[in-house]
Amino acid sequence: MQEVEGKVAVITGAASGIGRAMARAFGAAGMRVALADVEAGALREARAEIAADGVEAAAFACDVSQADAVRKLAEDALSAFGRIHVVCNNAGVFCGGTTWGTSVNDYEWILRVNVWGVIHGLRTFVPILLEQNEPAHVVNTASMAGLTTGPLTAAYFMSKHAAVALSESLFHELAMRPGCPVGVSVLCPELVRTRIFEAERNRPPHLKRDAAEDLPEETKQLETTVGSFASLGVDPRVLAERTLAAIREDRFWILPPEGDPWRVAARLRNRSIDDGANPTLGGALAGEGL
Repeated sequence: MQEVEGKVAVITGAASGIGRAMARAFGAAGMRVALADVEAGALREARAEIAADGVEAAAFACDVSQADAVRKLAEDALSAFGRIHVVCNNAGVFCGGTTWGTSVNDYEWILRVNVWGVIHGLRTFVPILLEQNEPAHVVNTASMAGLTTGPLTAAYFMSKHAAVALSESLFHELAMRPGCPVGVSVLCPELVRTRIFEAERNRPPHLKRDAAEDLPEETKQLETTVGSFASLGVDPRVLAERTLAAIREDRFWILPPEGDPWRVAARLRNRSIDDGANPTLGGALAGEGL
């Protein structure tokens, strides 16, 4: 999809972080943008910021974990702009914990947003893009966590592996359709300077952690440590520009630069699979580059 000027992008998780940066980058490239997020106040601010740049933008509150809400988002975006060309299933949340110590609520919250949010996005928007039969592109935000594994973040890692698998399957399915003009990318960022480690602010009440719950020490330590690294992450604008380039180049993988510690970690994991060896930690997962 080389030509993006005048096209319409729908971005979830657009009120902050990577999604907000995507909206600004896409707008600067001449696209019209539909921003969606569960955080209404921040969403209004993001839309005003982007509109102030002269970008035609609309904002729609949307909880991606709910299929009806995502269908409503598509209806609203079509009503506002008439067409949809780029869909970024970008909303995501994070929490830590051991595989056995992570609560059911934590697992459910992570999977509802990070996995079901992508599923609802694909089920809703891909049929629209296919029916339009115009150059279009789907971007699913995963993570380098989707290409690696590590301790104390099982729910998050597994959710991002699911996002990668969904994206690869979609790629193959669209490639099987002769002349299909819809491309697919999966965004696998390294550590990024966002508020994902503060995602608790948007957790629905019925999935909140019990205030009286005594969190395992590993969970407390992990969430405190990882959160403290957020300021060391890559600027979200870098990820937005990588994404825009991948859309224009019809490129599936959106990865950190070669040599990045997360690429090292992914390569070590792939090597252990090839060798039939036990899992090992290396690169970013061993603290390199942090």
